Amino acid sequence: MIVRLSFAVALCTALLVPNPAPADDGDSERRYGGTLDIGTVYYTLSALSWDPVDWSWKINHDTGLIREQLMAGDLTQSVRFGGDFPFMAEAYIPRQGLRGELAERWYWEDPLTLAMDLRKGVMFHGKAGMMPRRELVAEDVVFSFYNVEGSPKKIPTYFDHIDLVEARDPHTVVFHFNEFNAEWDYRYGYGFHSAIVPREIADVDAKDWRFVTGTGPFELTHYIQGNIQTYTRRPDYWGREQVGDSALQLPYVDEIRYRIIKDEATILTALRTAKIDILESIRWIVVDHLKQSTPELQWSRWLTTGGNFVVMRVDKKPFDDNRVRRALNLAVNQQEIVDLYYGGHAELMAYPMHPGFGAYFQPLDEMPGSVKELFDYNPEKAKALLAEAGYPDGFSFKVQVCSCSPNNMDLIPLLDDYLAKVGVRMEIVPMEYASFLSAMTTRTHESGYFMNSGHTNPTTSLRKSFKTGQTWNPSQWSDPAFDQKVVDLHLERDEAKRVAMIRAMTIEMLDNAPYIWLPAEYIYSAWWPWVKNYGGELRAGAARPGPIYSRIWIDQELKRELGF
Repeated sequence: MIVRLSFAVALCTALLVPNPAPADDGDSERRYGGTLDIGTVYYTLSALSWDPVDWSWKINHDTGLIREQLMAGDLTQSVRFGGDFPFMAEAYIPRQGLRGELAERWYWEDPLTLAMDLRKGVMFHGKAGMMPRRELVAEDVVFSFYNVEGSPKKIPTYFDHIDLVEARDPHTVVFHFNEFNAEWDYRYGYGFHSAIVPREIADVDAKDWRFVTGTGPFELTHYIQGNIQTYTRRPDYWGREQVGDSALQLPYVDEIRYRIIKDEATILTALRTAKIDILESIRWIVVDHLKQSTPELQWSRWLTTGGNFVVMRVDKKPFDDNRVRRALNLAVNQQEIVDLYYGGHAELMAYPMHPGFGAYFQPLDEMPGSVKELFDYNPEKAKALLAEAGYPDGFSFKVQVCSCSPNNMDLIPLLDDYLAKVGVRMEIVPMEYASFLSAMTTRTHESGYFMNSGHTNPTTSLRKSFKTGQTWNPSQWSDPAFDQKVVDLHLERDEAKRVAMIRAMTIEMLDNAPYIWLPAEYIYSAWWPWVKNYGGELRAGAARPGPIYSRIWIDQELKRELGF
């Protein structure tokens, strides 16, 4: 249990990270060997970058079996072990669900000084032309921090609350704050940009996958862009899983392969024919057929961890007028989309807060009337608002959409049809993912931009999406008063107060409608029954499945019995 500190009483009290409780999944047996083939949540996307300084949102997904972090999700507290955490959130782990990974413990020495004690004997695996096998030391953590902090691609203000990171000794790292930040554990403990890399990365081309190294359970041994990523077991990995009285060395499988398949029909066939063992993202529309055709599959269901919406750039006409933005929301029949398009496999409102955020999430039926109205279908009022704003005959606008998303490509013609009924037309512009993402990050995207954006965590969801100048602020929303609220939110130490602040800020942004808010769909994961020590968990850090995969073992005998 992680203890909340009282600085007035215990300035130097240690925040201890306990040893994990023995795992009990109903089968204490573990077997080594075999290859695990996975169609991941992002099965249509190759690695976007291997270099930490590129600030890719997906980098932990691709390197999280190789590079480790100071903290990770404590998988012994997962729901399937009787715990409280499903470990499906994109980047939100409540502090009581964290464990130390490379950090054995962390403790506040005063309100603005955080120390972390590193594990001893943890080794980086060697890479020809880069470095020999050697021990992780505190200087690597310091380097990793300043390596990403100094990147010209970094998210603005992300590390501004840190004055200094220093190595007190070979196994102690100290973070000196200039002000408190409520996201400290996420930002450099288990976040998107907190992987620990060796200092030698500065002397090689970090974009080259051949130089990807770390302290993790696997190394990257084969990569073909758009096809496959192969990870091979490290026999000298430090990590163990406690099973009964035994501490078993991880990982169990010899090899993990990410299959990159852009065609939905092809990857579903791969699952049915056991060419892949796990498929993490399956649309509702094919689930019933799969259950009938392949009854052996095991299943889990999860509410998408990314919001779907059509961005309306508020720095361009006509979307600088809130009446226009509200009109487009009223023109879309959200409940019909839930009932007919998704067949009931969706929630009407689940963004920018996610129901998995606990008290931070405020259900729609508790929202004020002005917010509830945006999720009602009222085309007559939409027409009246458009006329009032000076567009009685409507208008047209370009909408960019990523061809990598089957759901969005299917949904956008329906949205165009809804808007056409109030005189507004979309000019749909499909794009490949790299170009699509680049348009947003360089702020050259069109007035309309149909995207999926991760919930991340309660504070980041608001900061990244609506604070002035943030990379992931596609509507270009800019309000000095709201910006100050974001600052105040991160300074607040009291979680109950943060909950109240976030609820109020969420209402404010929903009311301002910089997006056409859309329902959040349920997604399914399926796996063959020979995949053991697994219950559909997706992430044990920010977009990072590595600790989950390293604990999976394959029942080869059962696989043969099933004819594979």
